[in-house]
Amino acid sequence: MKKILLPLVALAFATPAAAQSIVVTGSDEEGLAPLSVAYEELKAGQNALAVDKLTHSDIDARDPSRLINLGTAYARLGKTADAQTAYKAAITSDIRYDVELANGSYMDSRWAARTALANLNQGKPLLALAR
Repeated sequence: MKKILLPLVALAFATPAAAQSIVVTGSDEEGLAPLSVAYEELKAGQNALAVDKLTHSDIDARDPSRLINLGTAYARLGKTADAQTAYKAAITSDIRYDVELANGSYMDSRWAARTALANLNQGKPLLALAR
């Protein structure tokens, strides 16, 4: 599936569970409707709602945007093991594409997930990732 990605925002907070934040948004292959990757929920800090939305999503379970956002929601909820599982699934996913960083540069979705996982494991906030 062709991906046209919209901004993905990294939200770093002071609390350890919320410090690992990477949020991805996207649109369908025609670029008309946003993919339901819980961007608005994560942006609003509604992490439990984001988990519910992402675990009941019609988006391919291997989609990196879905998995990265799921990992972020879990990390913010203090569910480190679940966050690690989601990030690792994004790293090994058959689906791979570039995400845009906040500064306008691009990063491979696997590298974005690796960055999120490394920062989660080290208790550090994420890079400012944008799309």
